[in-house]
Amino acid sequence: MGLFDDGLDAAVRKAFTRPVPKSAPAQMRYLVRQLKGTRAVAELLGVSRRTVERYVKDQIRTPRPDLAARLEREVTARWQPRVRARARQQAATTGGIVIDTRARIGYTAPIGTTDDARLRHLTVALPPRWAARLFDAQEAGAGERQLQQIAAEGLKEIYFQDDGRRAGSLEEVRFTDVEHVEFEL
Repeated sequence: MGLFDDGLDAAVRKAFTRPVPKSAPAQMRYLVRQLKGTRAVAELLGVSRRTVERYVKDQIRTPRPDLAARLEREVTARWQPRVRARARQQAATTGGIVIDTRARIGYTAPIGTTDDARLRHLTVALPPRWAARLFDAQEAGAGERQLQQIAAEGLKEIYFQDDGRRAGSLEEVRFTDVEHVEFEL
């Protein structure tokens, strides 16, 4: 996971209609329902089947820190899949996505322009087609670099070229040294 992947996930999590279960027993019960059995949950989390059963029965309440992190991650990844899908679909078809980033951004342009990369803080609303590209790439398992490249192309077209109204000779936007990136649907 990286900044872009985590940022996209966080944006989708904001669409949840109910809070994710907080206690370890409630999280364990949710996973048992989702995976249809204690064996699958035990294999997923790397614990014994008996440990899973104890959490389900409220005999154990506080997991080790490493188990708590795995449990939280797995529950959050599976929580409200239809709400998650609806939020992605809406962003990809009608709403678009807002990217807020602080990074070193430069571009390749003809000689005589100020194309040096410099630290910029940008908040740009990208149209639905860019949201669709980002979510499709994330679903396909794209790496951090690929997601960063898609975001750079979107910034090039929308921010630097103003959707084709200026800077037509701009060739490539370089997006490096990302300090912060956040997405909002």
